[in-house]
Amino acid sequence: MPREWVKLIKLFLIPAIFLMAMAGGGGHAAPDISDTYALESVSSVDGGQSSRVYRAVNKTVPEVAEELVAIEEPEEMSAENTERMFLVYTDAWYHLQQDPQNPADTIVQKDTKEFVEKNYESSFLKAYFVASVLEDVLDGMSSSGGSYRGYSSKEVNKPGGTYSTPDKASPPVTKEGTGSIIKRSSQKPDQTATVGSGGSLFDKQSDSTTKSSGKIIRNSSSSKESSSSKSSSIFSPSKKSPPKTKVGGSGRITKRR
Repeated sequence: MPREWVKLIKLFLIPAIFLMAMAGGGGHAAPDISDTYALESVSSVDGGQSSRVYRAVNKTVPEVAEELVAIEEPEEMSAENTERMFLVYTDAWYHLQQDPQNPADTIVQKDTKEFVEKNYESSFLKAYFVASVLEDVLDGMSSSGGSYRGYSSKEVNKPGGTYSTPDKASPPVTKEGTGSIIKRSSQKPDQTATVGSGGSLFDKQSDSTTKSSGKIIRNSSSSKESSSSKSSSIFSPSKKSPPKTKVGGSGRITKRR
């Protein structure tokens, strides 16, 4: 019996430990934004150092941060700021910056942990995180690092690698268009009417040379001249002939039948 119990315990315990290890090892992976924002620039250096820069058009830094948090909760996040924010995930950092050239847009920079360790200025990061957080997420990078402060200042504080145009094409940007209703023209063209001749595929202009009009004239009882002149019309009522007299001995007047 004891051996059977041990077997049952092992049978249920080993899968449980495996599932816990898998759940704990997943951490907070950085969300994928490759199909959300337009890829603008890429930098890659040996040793796992890479930085990908995206652009969020007409979105503020807090708005982009809120969208990322809605997809995946970060391990650490700096305080809300309209100019700059950091979101720390297990496998990458998101550095959100207001574009100095176009303040309506937000530069979304996704850096690997190795890129942050080797390029960012530690004193610069301390302004957004307490020292204990930096020690936890970067294993004490205060003794190393560079002078880099983000993509917006790459010309002054250059990273180890250089940024270049990405090979991957940016996702299409849709624009809200406007529609117009084409009104049928009332003008008469001089040329023969055809579909599209007036500038519209839905408008066929009429030909003024073929246009005609007609009217029906009825007899007027008040005018004898008008009645006699229109007596030949197919719409005028026929006139009965006057009675014909016959000269004879009987002296009778007979009507023509």
